Amino acid sequence: MHTLPRQRCITLLQKSSSLATKHITQIHSQLITNNILTSQSPSTLSKLIQHYLKSKSSQHYTHYPHLITTQFYNQTNEQNPYLLNVLIRCMKPIDSIRVFANWVSKNIVRFDDFTYVFVLGACARGGGTLWDGMQVHCRVIKHGFLSNVMLGTTLVHFYVKCGGFVFGRKVFDEMSERSVATWNSLISGYCARKEYARDGLFLFLEMLGGDCGVKVSDTTLVCVLSAVARVGCLETGVVVHGYIVKTVCDVESDVYLGTGLVDMYAKCGCLDSALDVFMSMGCKNVMTWTAMVSGFAVHGKGKQALKFFSDMIESGIVPNSVTFTSLLFACSQAGLLEEGLYLFHDMKTKFRIVPLSHHYGCIVDLLGRVGHLSEAYEFIISEKVEGDEVLWRSLLHACRVHNNIVMGERVAKILISIKPETNLEVYDNTEDYVALSNIHASAGRWEDVAAVREEMNDKGMENKAAVSSVFS
Repeated sequence: MHTLPRQRCITLLQKSSSLATKHITQIHSQLITNNILTSQSPSTLSKLIQHYLKSKSSQHYTHYPHLITTQFYNQTNEQNPYLLNVLIRCMKPIDSIRVFANWVSKNIVRFDDFTYVFVLGACARGGGTLWDGMQVHCRVIKHGFLSNVMLGTTLVHFYVKCGGFVFGRKVFDEMSERSVATWNSLISGYCARKEYARDGLFLFLEMLGGDCGVKVSDTTLVCVLSAVARVGCLETGVVVHGYIVKTVCDVESDVYLGTGLVDMYAKCGCLDSALDVFMSMGCKNVMTWTAMVSGFAVHGKGKQALKFFSDMIESGIVPNSVTFTSLLFACSQAGLLEEGLYLFHDMKTKFRIVPLSHHYGCIVDLLGRVGHLSEAYEFIISEKVEGDEVLWRSLLHACRVHNNIVMGERVAKILISIKPETNLEVYDNTEDYVALSNIHASAGRWEDVAAVREEMNDKGMENKAAVSSVFS
């Protein structure tokens, strides 16, 4: 192994942004050999940790950053959490939570506000549960860090990401100072869920009307447009559009605001206005084109969606998975069988996009709508997605629509035999038994109906009554 000079090792760590894995391990070895690893400043060691975690082979070296951090704090009696913060920030979310919990138990380092910001950020990205974040919140309160605006904003972001909207709003209301990021965190959280979209709009009005000391940002407006699209209130969308024109002025050059407007108008049923905004935009990305294609798809205009897709390709924009979801849905709604199958083939071969469950679902739905039930059955088998009960239920619905008793019975029995991938203690597939019973009843096979009902009784299954609501 080539030996690097001691000072050269340190210089490489401090100045180089990317190193090969073999160089990282060589530098680490030299620091250990020369007995100068723990004598280095935390900033130098943080570079070594970051290089390890950014390496393409990082999964093989995850224990090294832990060893570096542990050895440094054990041998130096340092209480500054800088090096630990770097480790928590750079690791995968679930590993960040574990590292934090481990160091809490050691009680060696004094955590600062950045520690809690990084940990709560990891919880928000899926590394921990709502309960994990609430425990971190308790420590934040205990150690008196709640006055930090960035930490309060991160708490709001965590709660809305994990579905704890009541807690997020409580933290928001109790903050003595809020930044625009704080408002955006709560508004975006509300706007991301249809059931809370109106709350997001009301909070936006509060931001405009109150003396909050912050200005509405482009991010705020994009979130508000998303909320309007979810609610489907065109009048509100027009008002927001007017506000954007008056305050931002140059909507045509802002691709994100322009895309938000296209999506809002399309989902509110005003395709002409969506098209006007689209055509006025000087810069368009894949999201802009996809929003327009999706608008045509939702309104059953499959051929127009395909025409826009063709224009999109000619413009040099590469479609993504969401684009193909909208296109396949458009073909399904319009009954464009050949076009849908061609798109699905191109998605896999030409654009190298791995199909997801909803892509398969669109094809099964398309085949079922036009009565090609056997082809839909063979498609599920050939694509090796026979474990997806959603696809089988879609085919079963098509069998009932086309009154294909034989195929329906076969599909219903497959559904009943499917075992869930997750280890659920209680798996309720009552609806599959009911569907099989209904198919037998359609064919007048009452003995089979009785047998299915008896099996349901033996398993303790109950057919839940449907509920309908009539609003005056």
